[in-house]
Amino acid sequence: MGWWNFIRAVTRREHSLAPTTWLGLAVAVVYTVSPLDFVPELFLGPLGLADDLGIWGIFLVLATREKNRWEVAHQSQPVHAERLD
Repeated sequence: MGWWNFIRAVTRREHSLAPTTWLGLAVAVVYTVSPLDFVPELFLGPLGLADDLGIWGIFLVLATREKNRWEVAHQSQPVHAERLD
């Protein structure tokens, strides 16, 4: 099962994300668009992107945890086959 199926399950409300995952996404988005940085790009150039990547890395860990939780729950559900005749 891939990321696309997981994202569809979340958007269809078949799987609810933990509040910490939503918080991680909100922090990552706000921090990325915010003009304030811990390591400013203006002075350090590309090295200044390290803090942004770190925040997104934390969100990726949270999202991967959620995807794994969804896969385990999805695998334990019985699969119903449709009859075509």
